[in-house]
Amino acid sequence: MAQALGFDFGTTNSVMALADGAATRSVSFNSATGSADSMRTALSFMKDRHLGASALKVEAGHAAIQQFIDNPGDCRFLQSIKTFAASALFQGTLVHAKRHSFEDLMEVFIRRLKAYAGDHWPADVGRIVTGRPVHFAGANPDPALATARYNEALTRLGFPEIHYVYEPVAAAFYFAQNLKSDATVLVADFGGGTTDYSLIRFETQGGRLTATPIGHSGVGVAGDHFDFRIIDNVVAPQIGKGSYFKSFDKLLEVPSSYYANFGRWNQLSIFKTSREFPELQKLVRTALEPEKLETFIELIEHDEGYPLYQAVSATKMALSSSEEAEFNFQPLGAAGRTTIRRADFDGWIAPELARIEGALDEVLEKTNTAAGSIDKVFLTGGTSFVPAVRRLFTERFDASRIETGGELLSIAHGLALIGERDDIAQWTA
Repeated sequence: MAQALGFDFGTTNSVMALADGAATRSVSFNSATGSADSMRTALSFMKDRHLGASALKVEAGHAAIQQFIDNPGDCRFLQSIKTFAASALFQGTLVHAKRHSFEDLMEVFIRRLKAYAGDHWPADVGRIVTGRPVHFAGANPDPALATARYNEALTRLGFPEIHYVYEPVAAAFYFAQNLKSDATVLVADFGGGTTDYSLIRFETQGGRLTATPIGHSGVGVAGDHFDFRIIDNVVAPQIGKGSYFKSFDKLLEVPSSYYANFGRWNQLSIFKTSREFPELQKLVRTALEPEKLETFIELIEHDEGYPLYQAVSATKMALSSSEEAEFNFQPLGAAGRTTIRRADFDGWIAPELARIEGALDEVLEKTNTAAGSIDKVFLTGGTSFVPAVRRLFTERFDASRIETGGELLSIAHGLALIGERDDIAQWTA
C-alpha cells in the first residue's frame, strides 16, 4: 500500500513524517553531522574539484551549516528560503554564478533530505501532504504563486498526489489524537516567518475523529521578526545605522534598507549578491563614520550571518526564562557584547505582538466565538515560549485550558495522519 508522507516545510526547521494507523514516526535523516528527526531549512553550495569544474557539493540542514563553518568564503549559504515562496519580487538568487529559482532551491533541499533519509525514505509514496501557512510571509504575499512554486518543486520529485493543509490544522489534528472528549480547539502555530490560528470543533462519531473547521487567521509575523528587533536595536547601530554620508553639499542618512537586509535571515542570505551591496561599498568613501560601514561590509563578506543567528537565538531563548541575558556576537568585539533586559525586548517587539494579537482577535471575532467557549488552546512553535507571547493567551484564556508541545513535530505528524484519511479533501487548504 502506498504511504502518505507529511512534510512540514518550515522557515527555520523542516520535518517529514509517516503514519501507520494511529501511530506516526518521523523520517530520520543521517548526514555528516549525525542523525536527526528535523533538519534546519538551510542549504550550502561549495565548489569541489573532485566533482568537476562546474559541479557543486550541496548540503542541507545541519550538514549545510557545518560545511559553511568549515569553508568560510568558499561556501554559499542560504537559510529561511521559505519566506521567498509567495514573493513575486524574488526571481532567484545567484549561487556560484548560476541563478537558482525558488523552485530550484526547494527541489534541491528535498533531494538532500531524501539522500540523508536513505533506507528510511518510504519506498512507495502515494501522496505527499505539505503544510502551508494561513498567510504567507512577506509584504505582499501571493499564495497562488507560492502554491504554484511548491507544486513545481514537488512534481519534479515525482510525487503523484500533492495536497496542502494549513499548518495549524495539521497541528490541531495531532493534538486532537489525545482528546478525551469532544472539544472546540484553538491552535496557535508560531513559526519562523508566520503566526497562524485555526479554530476547529473535534468530535468522535462511531469511533472516528471528525472535525468541523470554524475559522482561520494568520499574519506574516513570527520568530524571525523578533530576531530582527534584537539585531536592529543592538547590532545595527554599531555598523552604521543612523550614520550619515556626504553627497555633494548635503548630508544624507545611510539607507535603512541595508539594515533591513542585514537583520532578516532570508535577505542576509542573498545580500552579498544583490545590487545594493556594491552601493554600500561605495558609501565608505563619503561616510562620516567609515569604520562602521567597513565593519558592516566585513560581516557580509565573511558570511557572519550564521554566527549572528546563533547569538540572537541564544539571547532570545535566555530571555524566555530570565529577566535579562547577555548578547555576545564576537565578530563585533567589545561592541558586540551587551546585556539585554527582557523589558526592553518586550518593548522592541511590541509592534509584532500587536499584529499577532490582532490575528487572534480576527479569528474570534470573525467566528463570533467567545474565549470562554473554547475548550482547549494548543500553542506550538518555538516563539510560544516568549513570555510576552504567552501573556496574550494567559490574559484571556484560563490557564488550565492552555497546552503546549510538539514544537518541532506536531505539524508533520498531523499532516501524515491526515494523509491516511479517505476524507482528505475535507482537510485540505
